[in-house]
Amino acid sequence: MAYWLIKSEPFKYSWEQLEKDKKTFWDGVRNYAARNNLKAMKKGDLAFFYHSNEGVEIVGIAKVVKEAYQDPTTDETAWVAVDFAPHKKLKKPVTLVQIKAEPKLAEMALVRLGRLSVQPVTEQEWKMVMQMAGEK
Repeated sequence: MAYWLIKSEPFKYSWEQLEKDKKTFWDGVRNYAARNNLKAMKKGDLAFFYHSNEGVEIVGIAKVVKEAYQDPTTDETAWVAVDFAPHKKLKKPVTLVQIKAEPKLAEMALVRLGRLSVQPVTEQEWKMVMQMAGEK
């Protein structure tokens, strides 16, 4: 299993909306690096759900339920979408400030590539963030 981080501005699509919808497709990605990350996702992979711009924190974990397919918002074949379902709300959100303050997370894509909307997360980074969130 691989780990990821997906970003959304809460006013556009929030964790609470994902929980309400029970499933959504992640579309509209128009950055090649982010697109390549979507293409690499496999069913069952887990992704931190990060509220960007407002809150600026990891609030939950989403699960990949359908692998990459043609993005329905465009006819351009270069772009893909992936389906996610809510997996778990974190006991306590982990803020960007907390992540940046943790030396073990200095190389995390969220710190180094702040603008990238779909990012890989290493197993060690995943475990550290989960610990910071009060999760096992």
